[in-house]
Amino acid sequence: MGANLKDAAKDAALDMKKVSEAFGHFIGRHLKSPGMDFDLDGVIKGIRDGSDGKVAPMSDKEYEKMMLMVQKNAIEKTSSENLKAANEYIQKNSKNSGMIEVQPGKLYYQVVKEGNGEVVGTHATPQITYSGQFIDGTVFGSSDETGPVSIPLDQTIPGFSLGIAGMKEGEKRRLIIHPELGYGMTGHLPPNSLLIFEIEVVKANTAEISDSGSDEDEDDFSPLALAGDDKDKMRDKGSNNYFDEDDEDDDEDDNDDEDDDNDEDDNDDDDLKSKY
Repeated sequence: MGANLKDAAKDAALDMKKVSEAFGHFIGRHLKSPGMDFDLDGVIKGIRDGSDGKVAPMSDKEYEKMMLMVQKNAIEKTSSENLKAANEYIQKNSKNSGMIEVQPGKLYYQVVKEGNGEVVGTHATPQITYSGQFIDGTVFGSSDETGPVSIPLDQTIPGFSLGIAGMKEGEKRRLIIHPELGYGMTGHLPPNSLLIFEIEVVKANTAEISDSGSDEDEDDFSPLALAGDDKDKMRDKGSNNYFDEDDEDDDEDDNDDEDDDNDEDDNDDDDLKSKY
């Protein structure tokens, strides 16, 4: 009986060692966040001193203030580096064979596969398959798992909207989008990231289907959709008027109606539009 208890205690100790190592590994991974160069020796010393109950090198308030400065500097550094990389990438690749210029230095595309169906209109809601990646090839979004998605072009990033308008059903394009027509300093992705999309149009317009009702949350993340404040900051970029003033007023009225009605069925209200 005593031996079994000792073995159980030993197993628990071994498990705690692994958990401790995993916790340390978690901390270590985040020391290399973009633009944030923490001193490893300093971090280890802080952990030991904190564990031993020693006085911290600064108060919690001072630490929070300093961390805000560190994060601000990190964002500025990362955004500057990303913008430089974006400009260099476009300068290098904009003259490639088959590259079509939509906006000089900002938006280009190549036709990967021709289509022969209906054409996507400027304000349509096409159904597409897509894959989005950064310059280094890291994929940040894809429809591989979800299947084709319907995207209202009036509610997406300008580069995507301008790049997909005019595509035919069955056509596949490779878009290169400069940060100024992507998310820039806003959105969910690293600041000033150049975006590379491969898009194939399944159906030119599904607006009627989309308007009939949707369970999607307008604040859910999609690498193609603008959400929340991003809509206000990004909608005027490019040649599309992402919301006319009248449309904006209508949206505000719709939101008020939605708040008043709470959980009432959106399908019964023709003024409420499903948002991606």
